[in-house]
Amino acid sequence: MSRSQPAIIVHGGAVSRHSYSLSAWRASVEDAARAGWAVLEKSGGTALDAVEAAIRSMESNPVCNAGIGSCLTSDGRVEMDAIIMNGSNLDVGAVACVNSVENPVTLARKVMEKTDHVLLVGEGANQFAAAEQTGIPTVSKETLITEQRKSELEKFRQFRKAVKADFNVQIDGGGHDTVGAVALDSSGNLAAGTSTGGITGKLPGRVGDVPIVGCGVYADNSIGAASTTGHGESIAKVTLARQALWFVEAGRSPDEAAKDALDGMLSRVRGRGGIIIISKDARIGFNCSTDDMAWAYCNAREGLKSGTNCHSSK
Repeated sequence: MSRSQPAIIVHGGAVSRHSYSLSAWRASVEDAARAGWAVLEKSGGTALDAVEAAIRSMESNPVCNAGIGSCLTSDGRVEMDAIIMNGSNLDVGAVACVNSVENPVTLARKVMEKTDHVLLVGEGANQFAAAEQTGIPTVSKETLITEQRKSELEKFRQFRKAVKADFNVQIDGGGHDTVGAVALDSSGNLAAGTSTGGITGKLPGRVGDVPIVGCGVYADNSIGAASTTGHGESIAKVTLARQALWFVEAGRSPDEAAKDALDGMLSRVRGRGGIIIISKDARIGFNCSTDDMAWAYCNAREGLKSGTNCHSSK
């Protein structure tokens, strides 16, 4: 059996307006790609472990809208969603509206590995996190809230501007979007994961695309793996991750598949966002329909590459 060439790509969100440091945003995805690549470089390092490591890096970085530094609901609370998927057997684990852990992606993986379920939400997910079987340390709700997110919520309250069907409509300082990672390991196994704090000023209990299979992620060893970012309601309507992989399955390159899926979403529901993809044969692609998307990828041939522009330059 031939060995695959390992690769990982991560994103830190796709946005159309921002008030934050692009250099810090770019550094956050570079750190995440390095964390995932360090796993893949080890003998036996798995795509699933690499994806989890990369996303944990971003969840623990307050620059990112996931884990610590998540956006706040209209009543000033943190409600986080995350998902992880194993391309070898299509196993999935996801959580929604959790507020008791720093790394929701790890909790999502525990749902996949230790329960018969795909998705746990709200208090049920928080109770599962606190169970001894998970081994996940819980944190106070205050630990997850940053001054930046408080400021963004105050701006939201002042201007009363919510994200509409067109993802270009955002309040100033609206923060970053969903984070995600996709990896291929030397055994040819693919994995994908996505994690988010949602959108500033969302209604309590709102769940976007992230924890929904085929929307926030999809991974299948026979095709490829994808993670999405952008306006969650739009992504859910068109099942964006699965749509992009259908295009890959039909013979399009990962770059072409990402662009075509995003163009379709914009045309059909006026939604904007971004996608990262790795095909089963280790081709990397990404694209977005917003002004900026932080991305970074790493493989043995090219080393570490990163940027905040939307379109693949490979």
